Amino acid sequence: MSLSRILTLGDSCVSAQFAAAIDPAVNARCIALAASLERLALRGVRDVVPTYNAVTIHFDPLTTDGHALGAALTRLAAAIAETADTDGRTIEIPVNYGGASGPDLAAVAEFAKCSEADVVRLHSDTAYRVYMLGFLPGFAYMGSVDRRIAMPRLETPRMRVAAGSVGIASEQTGIYPCDTPGGWRIIGRTATKVFDATRPEPFLLKAGDRVKFIAA
Repeated sequence: MSLSRILTLGDSCVSAQFAAAIDPAVNARCIALAASLERLALRGVRDVVPTYNAVTIHFDPLTTDGHALGAALTRLAAAIAETADTDGRTIEIPVNYGGASGPDLAAVAEFAKCSEADVVRLHSDTAYRVYMLGFLPGFAYMGSVDRRIAMPRLETPRMRVAAGSVGIASEQTGIYPCDTPGGWRIIGRTATKVFDATRPEPFLLKAGDRVKFIAA
């Protein structure tokens, strides 16, 4: 699975892109490439962001040449094994499903043509891969949700989703780290803080981790 292309995004950002897919093997190569680049600690590199199928690098154009950085990314990507193994920790997160904590649980059950208990079972049976962080600090995009309960986002997002809310958006699931507008189908809520700026390590989850939801 070779690097697809290097994109220049303005004068201070480049993106190394692999296959256009949401796939664990593709994501593992992105995480491995990001880790390799971070170990180099290149002068002028400000941030390295692995995503589903790409690695985006923000750099200081006054100290770093974007073309040279792109060439370095190509070399690093070629050195990563096809079977890159970047699976991290498995983290269990307790969830209160349904009721006031999960206002969309009934709708997901109707969508799946099953009981609310079945939705809880299907959602909590899977150990989800953390593909990337984005949208909000600590918001982990995880997959893949069982297709039977993979309900699309709300047509009109809510103006406020409570911190700790656990949602579904098609084959993705995630935890809202703070009160915010949002359009995912909320099926439960956890007291676990996925982001806390007062902790030495603010982010609970990292790309490559696994998350197992436990019905509280």
